[in-house]
Amino acid sequence: MSALTIGDALDELAAELAGPGVPPARALARDLIAGVLDQPKFWPSANQQRPLTGAEATELRAAAAKLRRGMPMQYAVGRAAFRHLTLRVDPRVLIPRPETELLVDLVLSAQRGGKGTAVDVGTGSGAIALALAAEGAFTEVIGIDLSLDALEVATLNLTAIPEEKRGIVRFLEGNLLAPISGRQVEVVVSNPPYISRTEARELPALVHDWEPHLALFSDDDGMAAIRALVPQAAAVLVPGGLLALEVDARRAGLAADAVSADGRFTDVEQRLDLTGRPRMVVARRQER
Repeated sequence: MSALTIGDALDELAAELAGPGVPPARALARDLIAGVLDQPKFWPSANQQRPLTGAEATELRAAAAKLRRGMPMQYAVGRAAFRHLTLRVDPRVLIPRPETELLVDLVLSAQRGGKGTAVDVGTGSGAIALALAAEGAFTEVIGIDLSLDALEVATLNLTAIPEEKRGIVRFLEGNLLAPISGRQVEVVVSNPPYISRTEARELPALVHDWEPHLALFSDDDGMAAIRALVPQAAAVLVPGGLLALEVDARRAGLAADAVSADGRFTDVEQRLDLTGRPRMVVARRQER
């Protein structure tokens, strides 16, 4: 493939990827090339005469082999777009999703650009923490994860944000908010595991077979992580501090009830995603 143009590669990869149950193979090949070369979606179609280097051809061949094994596109190409960032991703971390971009919007809007310290619980690839650091005015952003593998990916992703912002970001290993016990912070934000183990069979194979189960599933019918996080957040948030959670639409009411039942939060609200489903819960720490 090393002597081929992008147009030739489109033809060959489309033929290689075609099969039953596969999306239109040429579109899949186009997306694969765009992802590997870190270009916009339709760039390959507009640049078919451009020759491929040997290294690019090797990377394309390896990514196509991963797709044939059923791997999600983002893992196959090793990167995913999140807001203004391009992040490294692999099966050690969840693939960032549009709903989580809305969670970042919510935090930035609620904090009017952000001040003080924001803590991202279950940071994974670092998507939320890095977006808040890059776009907000926080003086410190902390990403916490139980998985050392995930923290390795998040640390690699520091290079995705401007160099002058990297110094405000720290990644810590630990369960929920334990690594900052005793601190006082302005924001706690999280996309915690919230899927019940009994719902595993309902997940698409692209999710169940490839994404890390530690970041997907939670006990207590999907509510264990949320119910454990809420009182810990109340303990570290300053008066008026913001709690922002991404949740499953089926559990938004339960999550909001858990926040209200703690007794230390006010202004508890469910927020909708772009499809009109309740996917976020926000609240303020009461004034002491």
